[in-house]
Amino acid sequence: MVVTVVCLTYAPIAMTELWPYARPGAPAPGEWLLGRTVSPEFVAEAVRDRIGPYGRSLVPLIVHSVLGGLLMLLGPVQLLSAVRRRIRLHRAAGTLFVVTVYASMAGAALYLVRTPPEEAFSGAAFWIVLATILVGTVGSVTFGVLAALRGFPDLHQRWMLLCYGFLMTAPLLRLEWGLLPSLYPGLGILDINRVAIMHLGALVAFGALLASRALDRRATVPGLTGTWCPLPVRLTAHLAGAAGLGWITAAFLDEGAAGRRLLVAYLVPYAVTYAVLAVRAARAGIRGAHWPREEWSLHLVALCLAPAFSAVTAPVLEGTLGLDRMTALVAAVGTGCGVLAYAAVTTVSLRILHARETLQRTGRATEPPAVRGRGPKAAEAPAATGAAPEGGRG
Repeated sequence: MVVTVVCLTYAPIAMTELWPYARPGAPAPGEWLLGRTVSPEFVAEAVRDRIGPYGRSLVPLIVHSVLGGLLMLLGPVQLLSAVRRRIRLHRAAGTLFVVTVYASMAGAALYLVRTPPEEAFSGAAFWIVLATILVGTVGSVTFGVLAALRGFPDLHQRWMLLCYGFLMTAPLLRLEWGLLPSLYPGLGILDINRVAIMHLGALVAFGALLASRALDRRATVPGLTGTWCPLPVRLTAHLAGAAGLGWITAAFLDEGAAGRRLLVAYLVPYAVTYAVLAVRAARAGIRGAHWPREEWSLHLVALCLAPAFSAVTAPVLEGTLGLDRMTALVAAVGTGCGVLAYAAVTTVSLRILHARETLQRTGRATEPPAVRGRGPKAAEAPAATGAAPEGGRG
């Protein structure tokens, strides 16, 4: 319900956000609301900083923002129609959703291609985070479509929820524009954006995982045996994560007050996410729910590896793109949790596919000789073992 309210509220703001850049004086409810929530000076700074970068790609960006508003409306329709099993509505809205995602992201891609990172709104770190979100959104919706076409509704659901999670970074960023200035009075839009991107990727991916797990009530998946997260893997991931967190902490502390502010914005949401994943995995293990434990554990391992990924990526960005140390650090940390969450969903998908392949091999191996190779009857064997209903509640 909260997500639906946020989406419905943000949709008209997104659709009209860039109109004043094309026609001065055009209605802009987002600017009006932000000016009264924070201050007119804060809004003026945000507008001033966007005029130059947006002016090069105004038409693609207007297309991106208008279609982005439409996506905010289509998302709740998709979720509610899936929950209520309204298949025709879900498929029709889903087709429109996918086409709109591709068209909206094409507009964003044109802006990013035409704008050098150092000249982008809020700087190079923000440009890198936006590019990462774009790739994640397009990749997620593509895998979601492929999963639906191949008849894997549980995988389709996970990828589409992750896609919508990435899309939710837009309204959540605007909420942070309204809230963070009260925590950090006097901070400009560039610094506010840097604080926000420290945790937005982790937040939306975490939300997509919670939604996936809430909709998937299965205690086990047919064909799922063993675990891809044995103790050595978990220990290695925790050690790598601890080393990465140590490096990130030291790097931010070297940057003074600004670094400490960004470190807190990263560590607090990270710690909360880690605690929830660890507790959920442990509880699932105690009650013998093998599949939930496996999925929570895979995401927990990915979360542990995110700081290590960021620690390795920061020097690479600094060297290859010629960024200063702080910008490279912000970009690497801002993308780390989102990238690893994407990797976790990929691994979960492979885990489910592996389980189904195992089930099919087991079914073929245990079929009576008289049934093997007899066309339709052979095809019925996996359904008898429970493969067909597997995705029904996913």
